[in-house]
Amino acid sequence: MSVANGTLEPEAVRTMFDRIAPAYDRMNRLMTAGLDRRWRERTAQRVVRPGDRVLDAACGTGELALADLLAGAGQVVGIDFSEPMLERARQKSGAIEWVRGDLSRLPFPDAGFQAATVGFGLRNVLDLDGTLRELRRVLEPGGRLGVLELSRPRGLLAPFYRLWFDLIVPLAGKLLPGGSAYTYLPASVRRFQTSEELAGRIARAGFEQIGYRLFAGGIVALHTGVAR
Repeated sequence: MSVANGTLEPEAVRTMFDRIAPAYDRMNRLMTAGLDRRWRERTAQRVVRPGDRVLDAACGTGELALADLLAGAGQVVGIDFSEPMLERARQKSGAIEWVRGDLSRLPFPDAGFQAATVGFGLRNVLDLDGTLRELRRVLEPGGRLGVLELSRPRGLLAPFYRLWFDLIVPLAGKLLPGGSAYTYLPASVRRFQTSEELAGRIARAGFEQIGYRLFAGGIVALHTGVAR
């Protein structure tokens, strides 16, 4: 896999997600002890208002897009660059518009959405600032952004976190079809922004009222902001 500035090139990331698509939902349940669904529900509840047109970017197999719909969205569009991921998403709901496309170059007009969500996708992009600006571009002023992403806990949970993500998760991934790609996960988390740094990047991309909430002792963070 080719790497630039410590991050996989987009084609390498897409190929990796194509490979792990059959194991993706099972690995999420395993890695989070089933809590990932609740985190997605809270993300949707935080930013989606009844009747909103919502974009779920880097939608993967569609779990967060489904949470957006259940939170009351009037219309949900899910976009991902992995066709095998989208194939699984389409099997879950025909009420959502599933689009193949790039998170960093969204194929949508300006100000077309009232809310946008991203679940565990930002750490895989090469140009984080440009991607955040794209999310701002497609949101109308006052539109809400919710970003759910893995973080790096501090304190008592840090040693357990390292054991879990550096050893147990990659080992378990090797037992599932395509799951060996989960050896990439620990490195992707270590190089990603801290919660404070990501909050600052979101603000610089054109958002205000920035806040974040930590789940599971800091292993996961939900960042929110409002488009200026």
